[in-house]
Amino acid sequence: MTKPLNWGILGAAKFAYEHMGPAIHAARGARLVALARGSDDKFAAFSDKFGDLRHHASYDALLADGGIDAVYIPLPNSLHVEWGLKALAAGKHVLIEKPVAMKASEINALIEARDLTGLMATEAYMIVHHPQWQRAKALLAEGAVGTLRHVSCAFSFDNQDPNNIRNKSDMGGGTLPDIGVYALGCARFATGAEFEDVTAQIEWEHGVDTFSRVQARISGAEYSGYVSTRLHAFQEVRFHGDAGVMRLSAPFNPNVYGMAQIELQQGGETRFERFPAANHYVNQVEAFCATARDGAAYPWSLEDAKGTQAAIDAVYAAAG
Repeated sequence: MTKPLNWGILGAAKFAYEHMGPAIHAARGARLVALARGSDDKFAAFSDKFGDLRHHASYDALLADGGIDAVYIPLPNSLHVEWGLKALAAGKHVLIEKPVAMKASEINALIEARDLTGLMATEAYMIVHHPQWQRAKALLAEGAVGTLRHVSCAFSFDNQDPNNIRNKSDMGGGTLPDIGVYALGCARFATGAEFEDVTAQIEWEHGVDTFSRVQARISGAEYSGYVSTRLHAFQEVRFHGDAGVMRLSAPFNPNVYGMAQIELQQGGETRFERFPAANHYVNQVEAFCATARDGAAYPWSLEDAKGTQAAIDAVYAAAG
């Protein structure tokens, strides 16, 4: 039997407790063994949920733990590069929560450290591990919608809590870093193309973007999309060609927002492909472990993350 990768988590983030902790705990080839920092109450909650964990008083102490092979980093966005580099320097494989960095150029240091150490390092971009997105990418490549002419994306939820890190500029908050990575990155993943001719309008509150509208070109098609953290929850992606329309109605939070499914309209017929059982967080951890352990192919690299961050950088620049 293959020895599992032992994982540690830097910080007792709510997202780690609700999603990535359970994913590491459930994934084949992975074992959650340690948590760094967090109050005694938060650590107790993690241990109650995931079994007996080692509790390190600092992030550095966890990185110095020789019994840990891989580290998951769900810290505020502004700390991702710093602690990703420290994890690699400590000899750990590292999975960094999205967005990896606040600017595309900052990812270069992580790419260099990854290549120098030979360790696995990437962004926790879970949607590419979901069968609905793998199938959507394949359908586009097969010409299911004909010549792609338009891509549209909408992603929103309402978060007006001033104490939430998504609303704090000094912690890398904002709508584009939080969910713009999905609205832009999913189109890049599905088409295999980059954004061009970007124009944008952004609304700001207290130094963070709360509503962004984006127009661009990608893969020869027009792209139009918006993301907001000040609107009722909604998400949808459409790929519209001259021979069909493909719609994903729960593209980013399947089984939370709704069932993952692909609706494909061709001619006068509509067919559905549904994916009710898939958990993209578990799939992500299992794929990461297979790559770190055996060198298996992995669908999302630091270079891919850099491409999406470059698109976000372009949106900010276009909006002035």
